[in-house]
Formats: sequence, structure tokens, C-alpha cells
Amino acid sequence: MDSKKLEILMTAVDLGSFSKASEVVGYTQSGLTHLVDSLEREIGLRLVRRDRSGVSLTREGEALMPSIREFLRENAKLENQIAAITEKKSETIRVAAYASIAMHWMPEILYRFRRVCPDIDVDLRMVDHELEPFELLEKWETDVIFAARQPGFACDWTPLWNDPMCAIVPLEYPLKGDVFPVGEFADKEFLMPYGRFDLDARAVFEQNGVEPRIRPCYVDDETVIRMVGKGLGLSMMAEMMIRGQQDGVRVLPVHPAAGRELGMGLHPREALPEGIARLRSCVLEFIEDAARARAKK
Repeated sequence: MDSKKLEILMTAVDLGSFSKASEVVGYTQSGLTHLVDSLEREIGLRLVRRDRSGVSLTREGEALMPSIREFLRENAKLENQIAAITEKKSETIRVAAYASIAMHWMPEILYRFRRVCPDIDVDLRMVDHELEPFELLEKWETDVIFAARQPGFACDWTPLWNDPMCAIVPLEYPLKGDVFPVGEFADKEFLMPYGRFDLDARAVFEQNGVEPRIRPCYVDDETVIRMVGKGLGLSMMAEMMIRGQQDGVRVLPVHPAAGRELGMGLHPREALPEGIARLRSCVLEFIEDAARARAKK
């Protein structure tokens, strides 16, 4: 049964006039009359009477009206539930992350999130430079970022991980211990990471008063590491950037120890949307598990 026809019938009866009802529902009076006639033929009963005083229910119409009203209430409830489910299924959380985080963290995080929120999509975007996640967040072009904390950007920040800085040297480089003194970089050919990830390395050099001979490299991390392996210079990156790409080189933590704080950034707000709150819970659980695994090594 067409609920639209029943709604129009109710409107005409409640207003007591086809002409008034036509103004409300956007039909011509003749069109509305034709629609009600069609409904009566479909049901097989005459539901309304028309006279000079307007529109009123027949005895059969009066008997059916409570059930018609109940039907329309339940139909409206069903449509609202369908709309709510459809809206939930179309929800998408936009995430921007460094390539290293996207590679080493996000597959497991997204797997955990999918298990608790199967109807929410995550649009994962890898960024091109270290400050880009914060710039995207400020412009409301992303909802969540995974990055290294940066001064000068305001967001709801959750610290997650200390990512130590490591020296990358050729296999044959003469070493004197299990750490690499930052001063050892002085006057050495240094292959500088690109994409503003030089901020981390430059901060270490400035803090220790060290001046290497810097060669900017406009290539990806893996290529820089391969260049080091061929003896073209030394480099320094955060541990996560190097993970899984250590063939042909030696990797040692620098001394004095230095690192970057990796975390999760959100838009500042009083209450988090449910999907983002659940994503953060999955992230924190993942980090706890990763910390326990690292402690066992």
C-alpha cells in the first residue's frame, strides 16, 4: 500500500478540505482528488465523502483511520531507522599519516578498528612532508593525523611512541661501540632526508653544535639508505623510517640519545564523534601491545 496516498488522505481529512490539503502537499486539487479516488479503488472502500462543507470520513473511513495512523507512524519509524543505518554506513574517517606509520602501524590498527566498527570507512592518506598532517588538520581536510609532534600547531594531541633517532652508516664504517656519537657526523658527507624530515636531523645537530657536510637528497628514504650502503655518505633517521630497510648498512642509536614523539592528533572539541573515539581506543590498545612486545625483547 502506498504510504504517500495515505498521508495525503490524512492531510485532507485533518484539514477538512481538498483545496487546503493541495496547498500543503503541493498537488493541484484535481490531482489530489484523483489520488484519493485511486486509493479508494485500491482498497475497495469509499473512505471520504465530499460536500459543500468539505471533506469528511465515511463510516468505513472512520473505522480504518486509527489503523492508518498507526501504519504511518510505524512506516515513519522504519524510514528513520533506515536513514540512520544508511548514514552510519556512509561515515568516513579521513586519516593522514607519515609513510612509515602507514606501513608499520596502520594495517593492524585498521584491522582492529574494522572488527569493532565494520560500517565506518577509513580513508588513509600518506603525506609528502613532516608538517603536512598538521596543515591538513588545520584546514579541516582530514579528521585524524599520525605524525611527530611539532611546535606551533594546536590540536588534541595523544602521545603514543618515542621514536629514537639512529645513525645509518656503511657496513665497513669503523665503529667503536654500540652507539654512534653525534659528534662523529662533523665534517662528514651527510645525506639529508627530504620532505621536511630534515627537521629531526637538523634539531639533533643544532642541539649538539655539529656541522656535517649536508647533501640534500630529493629521493625516498629507501634510496637514501641504499646510497649510504654504497659509501656515498652517512645519514640519520628515526627508527621507524629505517625499519625493514637495513640491508647493506649498519644502524645504531645516536648518542646523546635523541628522538621524536609520535602521536595522534585530532581537532580540538568537547566531545569526540563515536567513530573517532573508537578509533583512538583501537590505537591505544595497539600501542600497549606493541610496548609489551618491545619490553620482552
